[in-house]
Amino acid sequence: MPNEIAWQPTASLSMLRQRADMLAAIRRFFAARDVLEVDTPAMSHAGVADLNIHSFKTRYRNEIDCYLHTSPEFPMKRLLAAGAGSIYQICKVFRDDEQGRWHNPEFTMLEWYRPGFDHNDLMNELDLLLQDVLGTVAAERLTYQDAFLTYAGCDPFTASSEALQRCSESHGVVVAGSDMRTALTDVWLDLLMSHVVGPALGRQRPTFIYDYPPSQAALARVRKGAAPRAERFELYFAGVELANGFHELTDASEQRARFVVDQSQRRAVGLSVPPFDEHLLAALNHGLPPCAGVALGIDRLLMLKSGVQAIGEVIAFPFERA
Repeated sequence: MPNEIAWQPTASLSMLRQRADMLAAIRRFFAARDVLEVDTPAMSHAGVADLNIHSFKTRYRNEIDCYLHTSPEFPMKRLLAAGAGSIYQICKVFRDDEQGRWHNPEFTMLEWYRPGFDHNDLMNELDLLLQDVLGTVAAERLTYQDAFLTYAGCDPFTASSEALQRCSESHGVVVAGSDMRTALTDVWLDLLMSHVVGPALGRQRPTFIYDYPPSQAALARVRKGAAPRAERFELYFAGVELANGFHELTDASEQRARFVVDQSQRRAVGLSVPPFDEHLLAALNHGLPPCAGVALGIDRLLMLKSGVQAIGEVIAFPFERA
């Protein structure tokens, strides 16, 4: 007798109803604030250049390289440049090499943008959304520097890569390989955030981490001064990263320069180097209004709300059964 194929959904029907209720609550939240729901392409001619995020690549008519989006950010910014005003989107996104308890290669993302907001304003609004959807108390806020000092015992802005390696090893985070002795500072900061700092955050209530090193600005503005900081934030709850937000960079020349650096870093470590989004750069050159934006993982949000232990319990068909 042939092996029976596991065709059933991994999420219960009651969980799927809970998921639908959460999505409806999110849409009510934005409708009450006159934020427009939009829909943008899931496939584009450009891929993401970020060193830590990997796009799925496909081909159209076996002739034209295309990429499944890892976030709807770029086309949403084009809508902002076209005068759309405050917008949000709930959509499926795709990231290669991400699978585990909290990860599925295809997952659901909520992303929204608010013209006239900075990252502090958007943290306020995200906090209200969490209170509305999860019933949480008001979130706490820690600077990136204070979070590292408190939970890792090192200063991310002054420690050398060698000092950060020693800090990692003191917390039991040991990485084999001689190349790690010369790893960039940001590599060690990412390891410490993933394995030491992040898991300690948001244990009593949601926690925002903000004011990142300029080298980790991604698509955020960098606040100038004696101690420059990237105007970026992340949200953690119960040790889990839920959201990543920016006071958005609007300078097309600076964005192009960052894309070039990202591509060179990918090339240096042997990763594929997809073309960056010229449509986005043209939109920025036209004029992106001052704004802030944030991406929030819906599946993780539902996992925390329902108390389940694996992402397959909140989606109908994870990768293994897709």
